[in-house]
Amino acid sequence: MAEFVDVVRNRRMTRSFRTDPIDPAVLDELVDLASRSPSAGKTQGWHVVALEGADTARYWDLTLPAERRGNFAWPHLLDAPLLLIVFADPDAYVERYGEADKARTGLGESVDAWSTPYWTIDASMATMTLLHAAEDAGLGALFFGVFDHEPAVRAELDVPDRLVLIGAVALGHPLPSDAPERPGRSAGRRRRRPDEIVHRGGW
Repeated sequence: MAEFVDVVRNRRMTRSFRTDPIDPAVLDELVDLASRSPSAGKTQGWHVVALEGADTARYWDLTLPAERRGNFAWPHLLDAPLLLIVFADPDAYVERYGEADKARTGLGESVDAWSTPYWTIDASMATMTLLHAAEDAGLGALFFGVFDHEPAVRAELDVPDRLVLIGAVALGHPLPSDAPERPGRSAGRRRRRPDEIVHRGGW
């Protein structure tokens, strides 16, 4: 097991995978770790639709049809043996904050009572924890948006309308380092320094 600082510094978005399947017990462990992320009221209002093996083709056929794959920069992304589609459940937060110990907040009245959508925050933190857990397990992972394909993906996976789509995670064993992949378009951007991020004592 790597040191946490190494996990954070070494984590990268992997876009080229081997086809080896992921042991279901490994997925369970990753999700268990992700479930330990901070959650408002310990609501844990997030869900994952897992597509494995042949089911991954259902996703790619909708979002990247065969006729568009000829010029696709990362063809081995489609070899990822596992796709996780992450959703947040706003209603779970309204229900939780309507319970006796949270009712005084007024956040149990409706989704509109929340000035900050904690369902999105919680699901995002859980997803980040999952990405770090994948790195620690020696796996590659890529978080990516679904964007314009959301209606088709929702219909294909029969996802309830109330759930908010966060994004997708491709998961698997990365191709060996002697088969370098094309970097992402943002890879060359400079990482901001701490003194560009921290505003001490105020803005």
